[in-house]
Amino acid sequence: MHEALIRSLTPSVLAVLVRRGADFAAAEDAVQDALVEAVRVWPADPPRDAKGWLVTVAWRKFLDATRSDDARRRREDRVGEEPAPGPAPAADDTLQLYFLCAHPSLTPLSAVALTLRAVGGLTTRQIAQAYLVPEATMAQRISRAKRTVSDVRLDQPGDVATVLRVLYLVFNEGYSGDVDLAAEAIRLNRQLAAAIDHPEVAGLLALMLLHHARRAARTAPDGSLVPLAEQDRGRWDTKLIAEGVGILQTALARDRLGEFQAQAAIAALHADAPTADETDWVQIVEWYDELTRLTDSPVVRLNRAVAVGEADGPRPGLAALAALDASLPRHAAVAAYLHERDGDLATAARLYAEAAQKAPNLAERDHLTRQAARINARGCR
Repeated sequence: MHEALIRSLTPSVLAVLVRRGADFAAAEDAVQDALVEAVRVWPADPPRDAKGWLVTVAWRKFLDATRSDDARRRREDRVGEEPAPGPAPAADDTLQLYFLCAHPSLTPLSAVALTLRAVGGLTTRQIAQAYLVPEATMAQRISRAKRTVSDVRLDQPGDVATVLRVLYLVFNEGYSGDVDLAAEAIRLNRQLAAAIDHPEVAGLLALMLLHHARRAARTAPDGSLVPLAEQDRGRWDTKLIAEGVGILQTALARDRLGEFQAQAAIAALHADAPTADETDWVQIVEWYDELTRLTDSPVVRLNRAVAVGEADGPRPGLAALAALDASLPRHAAVAAYLHERDGDLATAARLYAEAAQKAPNLAERDHLTRQAARINARGCR
């Protein structure tokens, strides 16, 4: 329970140190030291004001880590600013910290990576998987971003587009990865939507709500994944779906289409279908065409191949897939599905097994392994 509380307070504590003048890298180190101290001390002596305790200890750790003569003089000037005992402000600084990490001195890609690591709590491996790059490459990118901001004052917020990209990736990791961050991403997106009148902010919020509405149906009681076509749609949260559709319709009416609105439109079409067989795949392909035009993303093209396979049949779907790099994550899983629909069970079983070996998480690996076993069993009959 203490670890969950500590995790939830980390962004706010980091924001306080940055606002007080600590450079980002030093502030992050100080907060991590404070968290270690909290894990050690709190079980036996829990504080009355958890955030205030963390701010005080982190600030002291920051001051203790300042070594040079100039830094020591700055430390003496800041001693008077040390947080006084007593309740800490209840303000939520997390969204502000997202904007501060999206600093103009960083490229959008570096800002996203830094924020995901420092604020979102994702591992370097998880971030690398999201960007389809080796873990070592992402580690270098994050290190360069930390060095870049270590010499600047984080008092110039970045742009909305970078913050949206961070929230999107945090939500994706929380929705399908190892760490449950989806609800936190929705909470922050709601705050952003309340503060900024922007169609893509609304589009991302709609997308999150429409996906989150299906969450209860995504796993079986044993924890195994349930594919969209097999989900019990009675378990979908109709209130969240209605809210998401309403937000999306308002955003689309402004005629400033962006990638998050297009993705939300696809999710809305899935949510609107009473059964999987009644899904409007033709219109989904049209939205994927729009999304491809907006992003030219290989992942979008991969998903489009699935939609083409549903709308026009497995052969056109395989033709669309053939134009993509076979090393693309989940390429083998899509190829397996389309080959199975085309009746080529041997190829499908082989590709499902190959996809299982490359799966990014245990639940997906187990699902793909079961798919391979199911087809092999069919072939033995």
